[in-house]
Amino acid sequence: MQTPLNIIHHELIGLKAEVVKSSRASDVGIGGEIVDETQQTIKIKAGEKTKIVPKEGLVFRISLPKSAVVEIDGLLLAGRPQERVKNKQRIRFT
Repeated sequence: MQTPLNIIHHELIGLKAEVVKSSRASDVGIGGEIVDETQQTIKIKAGEKTKIVPKEGLVFRISLPKSAVVEIDGLLLAGRPQERVKNKQRIRFT
């Protein structure tokens, strides 16, 4: 089950996501369904268009099933998806 504490260990494809912080102003506000993920990018489908955004340097707001929402730094999502799922790193809240 996907929770805010273990989101980096789960598949992101199919979840709703929005870019909330970026060093490039044009990336902020890109949102929709995650349709693909690579080592360094996330592909987000918004309506008829699909945008490819880098993971590094962005903060994503991801909507999880059961109405949970989490903001996560793209650096925590960096790397190959299949390797990230195996990673034992935990998210810490302060």
